[in-house]
Amino acid sequence: MMQPGYRFFPTEEELITFYLKNMLNNNRREDIERLIPIADIYTRDPQQLPGVSGVHNRNDTEEWFFFSPMQEREAQGGRPSRTTPSGYWKATGSPSWVRSSTSNRVIGCKKIMVFYQGRAPTGRKTGWKMNEYRALEEETVTPTASSKFRTGFSLCRVYVKSRSRSAFDRRPRFGTPRVAASVAAAASTVDLADHERVSILGNQSISISSPETSCSDFCDDIDWDSLTWS
Repeated sequence: MMQPGYRFFPTEEELITFYLKNMLNNNRREDIERLIPIADIYTRDPQQLPGVSGVHNRNDTEEWFFFSPMQEREAQGGRPSRTTPSGYWKATGSPSWVRSSTSNRVIGCKKIMVFYQGRAPTGRKTGWKMNEYRALEEETVTPTASSKFRTGFSLCRVYVKSRSRSAFDRRPRFGTPRVAASVAAAASTVDLADHERVSILGNQSISISSPETSCSDFCDDIDWDSLTWS
Protein backbone atom coordinates (compact mmCIF):
# COMPACT_ATOMS: atom_id res chain seq x y z
CA MET A 1 0.00 0.00 0.00
CA MET A 2 1.32 3.44 -0.92
CA GLN A 3 1.77 6.04 1.81
CA PRO A 4 -0.41 9.19 1.90
CA GLY A 5 0.82 11.78 -0.58
CA TYR A 6 2.18 9.21 -3.06
CA ARG A 7 0.39 8.17 -6.22
CA PHE A 8 1.01 5.90 -9.17
CA PHE A 9 0.86 8.56 -11.88
CA PRO A 10 2.96 7.59 -14.94
CA THR A 11 3.18 9.92 -17.92
CA GLU A 12 1.78 8.89 -21.31
CA GLU A 13 5.31 8.32 -22.57
CA GLU A 14 6.07 6.03 -19.59
CA LEU A 15 2.82 4.12 -20.11
CA ILE A 16 3.82 3.26 -23.68
CA THR A 17 7.61 2.98 -23.60
CA PHE A 18 7.95 1.12 -20.31
CA TYR A 19 4.72 -0.55 -19.25
CA LEU A 20 3.04 -1.36 -22.57
CA LYS A 21 6.18 -2.27 -24.52
CA ASN A 22 7.54 -4.48 -21.74
CA MET A 23 4.18 -6.20 -21.53
CA LEU A 24 4.12 -6.78 -25.29
CA ASN A 25 7.72 -8.07 -25.19
CA ASN A 26 6.92 -10.38 -22.26
CA ASN A 27 9.47 -8.66 -20.02
CA ARG A 28 9.01 -8.27 -16.25
CA ARG A 29 5.36 -9.25 -16.59
CA GLU A 30 4.92 -10.35 -12.99
CA ASP A 31 6.08 -6.99 -11.64
CA ILE A 32 4.17 -4.99 -14.23
CA GLU A 33 0.90 -6.88 -13.77
CA ARG A 34 0.96 -6.09 -10.03
CA LEU A 35 0.72 -2.42 -11.01
CA ILE A 36 -1.36 -2.71 -14.18
CA PRO A 37 -3.38 -5.94 -14.36
CA ILE A 38 -4.93 -7.57 -17.42
CA ALA A 39 -8.69 -6.96 -17.56
CA ASP A 40 -11.31 -7.37 -20.25
CA ILE A 41 -12.62 -3.80 -20.01
CA TYR A 42 -15.73 -4.52 -22.02
CA THR A 43 -17.07 -7.43 -19.95
CA ARG A 44 -17.44 -5.11 -16.95
CA ASP A 45 -19.14 -1.80 -16.30
CA PRO A 46 -16.67 0.95 -15.35
CA GLN A 47 -17.76 1.12 -11.70
CA GLN A 48 -16.63 -2.51 -11.34
CA LEU A 49 -13.12 -1.85 -12.62
CA PRO A 50 -11.56 -0.25 -9.48
CA GLY A 51 -12.08 -3.55 -7.65
CA VAL A 52 -9.81 -5.41 -10.07
CA SER A 53 -7.17 -2.67 -10.47
CA GLY A 54 -3.49 -2.82 -9.51
CA VAL A 55 -2.11 -2.66 -5.98
CA HIS A 56 -1.30 1.04 -6.12
CA ASN A 57 -4.64 2.13 -7.59
CA ARG A 58 -7.16 -0.10 -5.84
CA ASN A 59 -7.98 2.56 -3.25
CA ASP A 60 -7.71 5.46 -5.68
CA THR A 61 -10.86 7.47 -6.29
CA GLU A 62 -9.83 9.07 -9.59
CA GLU A 63 -8.06 6.74 -12.02
CA TRP A 64 -7.12 3.11 -12.71
CA PHE A 65 -4.89 1.40 -15.29
CA PHE A 66 -5.41 -1.87 -17.18
CA PHE A 67 -4.00 -3.93 -20.02
CA SER A 68 -6.85 -4.78 -22.38
CA PRO A 69 -6.40 -7.90 -24.55
CA MET A 70 -7.05 -7.35 -28.24
CA GLN A 71 -10.36 -8.81 -29.34
CA GLU A 72 -10.34 -11.53 -31.98
CA ARG A 73 -12.46 -9.49 -34.38
CA GLU A 74 -10.01 -6.56 -34.03
CA ALA A 75 -7.01 -8.82 -34.69
CA GLN A 76 -8.69 -9.85 -37.95
CA GLY A 77 -9.06 -6.23 -39.04
CA GLY A 78 -12.57 -5.56 -37.76
CA ARG A 79 -13.85 -3.00 -35.28
CA PRO A 80 -13.79 -3.97 -31.60
CA SER A 81 -17.03 -4.27 -29.64
CA ARG A 82 -17.11 -1.69 -26.85
CA THR A 83 -20.45 -2.74 -25.38
CA THR A 84 -20.57 -3.56 -21.64
CA PRO A 85 -23.39 -5.20 -19.62
CA SER A 86 -25.16 -1.87 -19.00
CA GLY A 87 -23.77 0.54 -21.59
CA TYR A 88 -21.04 1.24 -24.11
CA TRP A 89 -17.81 3.18 -24.62
CA LYS A 90 -17.87 5.76 -27.41
CA ALA A 91 -14.83 7.42 -28.95
CA THR A 92 -14.73 11.21 -28.79
CA GLY A 93 -12.62 13.43 -31.03
CA SER A 94 -9.81 12.13 -33.21
CA PRO A 95 -6.96 9.87 -32.04
CA SER A 96 -3.77 11.73 -31.19
CA TRP A 97 -0.11 10.71 -31.46
CA VAL A 98 2.10 10.31 -28.39
CA ARG A 99 5.69 11.45 -28.89
CA SER A 100 8.94 10.72 -27.11
CA SER A 101 10.14 13.63 -24.99
CA THR A 102 13.76 12.98 -26.01
CA SER A 103 13.59 12.21 -29.74
CA ASN A 104 10.21 13.78 -30.59
CA ARG A 105 9.45 10.62 -32.56
CA VAL A 106 5.92 9.19 -32.41
CA ILE A 107 5.83 6.11 -30.16
CA GLY A 108 2.10 5.40 -30.06
CA CYS A 109 -1.46 6.60 -30.31
CA LYS A 110 -4.11 7.70 -27.80
CA LYS A 111 -7.86 7.40 -28.25
CA ILE A 112 -10.25 9.06 -25.76
CA MET A 113 -13.59 7.42 -24.97
CA VAL A 114 -16.64 8.29 -22.85
CA PHE A 115 -18.97 5.77 -21.21
CA TYR A 116 -22.70 5.94 -21.98
CA GLN A 117 -25.35 4.21 -19.88
CA GLY A 118 -27.93 2.31 -21.92
CA ARG A 119 -27.81 1.32 -25.55
CA ALA A 120 -26.79 3.31 -28.61
CA PRO A 121 -27.89 5.67 -29.93
CA THR A 122 -29.98 6.78 -26.94
CA GLY A 123 -27.45 6.18 -24.17
CA ARG A 124 -26.90 8.70 -21.38
CA LYS A 125 -23.43 10.23 -21.12
CA THR A 126 -21.70 9.58 -17.79
CA GLY A 127 -18.64 10.96 -16.02
CA TRP A 128 -16.54 7.86 -16.81
CA LYS A 129 -13.79 8.34 -19.39
CA MET A 130 -10.97 6.24 -20.78
CA ASN A 131 -7.72 6.85 -22.65
CA GLU A 132 -6.66 3.87 -24.76
CA TYR A 133 -2.96 3.70 -25.69
CA ARG A 134 -1.44 1.57 -28.44
CA ALA A 135 2.23 1.23 -29.36
CA LEU A 136 3.56 1.64 -32.88
CA GLU A 137 5.57 -1.21 -34.40
CA GLU A 138 8.24 1.31 -35.40
CA GLU A 139 8.80 4.77 -33.95
CA THR A 140 8.61 7.45 -36.61
CA VAL A 141 8.84 11.21 -37.07
CA THR A 142 5.89 11.44 -39.44
CA PRO A 143 3.25 8.74 -38.87
CA THR A 144 0.65 8.03 -41.54
CA ALA A 145 -2.73 6.34 -41.71
CA SER A 146 -0.94 3.14 -42.75
CA SER A 147 1.36 3.11 -39.70
CA LYS A 148 1.13 -0.31 -38.01
CA PHE A 149 0.50 -0.92 -34.31
CA ARG A 150 1.68 -3.67 -31.99
CA THR A 151 -0.94 -6.33 -31.35
CA GLY A 152 -1.76 -8.27 -28.21
CA PHE A 153 -2.64 -5.56 -25.70
CA SER A 154 -3.60 -1.93 -25.43
CA LEU A 155 -3.14 0.02 -22.19
CA CYS A 156 -6.21 1.78 -20.80
CA ARG A 157 -6.39 4.58 -18.26
CA VAL A 158 -9.93 4.66 -16.83
CA TYR A 159 -10.90 7.73 -14.84
CA VAL A 160 -13.85 9.60 -13.42
CA LYS A 161 -14.65 13.10 -14.59
CA SER A 162 -14.06 15.12 -11.43
CA ARG A 163 -16.04 18.12 -10.24
CA SER A 164 -13.21 19.22 -7.97
CA ARG A 165 -10.78 21.94 -9.00
CA SER A 166 -8.08 20.29 -6.90
CA ALA A 167 -8.34 16.90 -8.63
CA PHE A 168 -5.20 15.56 -10.29
CA ASP A 169 -2.61 17.65 -8.47
CA ARG A 170 -0.13 17.49 -11.37
CA ARG A 171 -2.40 19.62 -13.52
CA PRO A 172 -1.90 23.37 -13.76
CA ARG A 173 -4.09 25.38 -11.38
CA PHE A 174 -6.43 28.10 -12.63
CA GLY A 175 -8.30 30.87 -10.85
CA THR A 176 -10.90 31.33 -13.60
CA PRO A 177 -12.21 29.32 -16.57
CA ARG A 178 -10.13 31.47 -18.96
CA VAL A 179 -6.90 29.71 -19.89
CA ALA A 180 -4.06 30.82 -22.18
CA ALA A 181 -2.51 27.85 -23.97
CA SER A 182 0.18 27.25 -26.58
CA VAL A 183 0.29 23.86 -28.17
CA ALA A 184 3.56 21.96 -28.00
CA ALA A 185 2.68 18.86 -30.04
CA ALA A 186 0.08 17.59 -32.47
CA ALA A 187 -3.37 19.13 -32.78
CA SER A 188 -5.95 18.12 -30.18
CA THR A 189 -9.60 18.79 -29.55
CA VAL A 190 -11.19 20.03 -26.34
CA ASP A 191 -14.82 19.54 -25.41
CA LEU A 192 -16.00 22.74 -23.72
CA ALA A 193 -19.63 21.67 -23.66
CA ASP A 194 -21.83 19.10 -25.36
CA HIS A 195 -22.80 21.62 -28.04
CA GLU A 196 -19.44 23.35 -28.43
CA ARG A 197 -16.07 22.09 -29.64
CA VAL A 198 -12.83 24.02 -29.94
CA SER A 199 -9.86 22.76 -31.95
CA ILE A 200 -6.41 23.77 -30.75
CA LEU A 201 -3.85 23.73 -33.54
CA GLY A 202 -0.07 23.52 -33.23
CA ASN A 203 2.02 26.68 -32.87
CA GLN A 204 -0.93 28.87 -31.91
CA SER A 205 -1.59 30.70 -28.67
CA ILE A 206 -5.25 31.11 -27.83
CA SER A 207 -7.51 31.95 -24.94
CA ILE A 208 -10.33 29.53 -24.19
CA SER A 209 -13.39 30.51 -22.20
CA SER A 210 -17.02 29.46 -22.00
CA PRO A 211 -19.65 30.97 -19.70
CA GLU A 212 -21.32 27.56 -19.45
CA THR A 213 -18.19 25.59 -18.65
CA SER A 214 -16.63 25.38 -15.20
CA CYS A 215 -12.90 25.18 -14.67
CA SER A 216 -13.21 21.57 -13.53
CA ASP A 217 -15.06 20.63 -16.74
CA PHE A 218 -12.25 22.15 -18.76
CA CYS A 219 -9.60 20.35 -16.69
CA ASP A 220 -11.21 16.97 -17.27
CA ASP A 221 -11.53 17.24 -21.05
CA ILE A 222 -8.24 18.80 -22.12
CA ASP A 223 -5.37 16.71 -23.47
CA TRP A 224 -2.71 17.85 -20.99
CA ASP A 225 0.31 16.17 -22.52
CA SER A 226 -0.11 18.11 -25.78
CA LEU A 227 0.01 21.55 -24.16
CA THR A 228 2.50 23.90 -22.55
CA TRP A 229 1.29 26.73 -20.35
CA SER A 230 2.21 30.38 -20.01
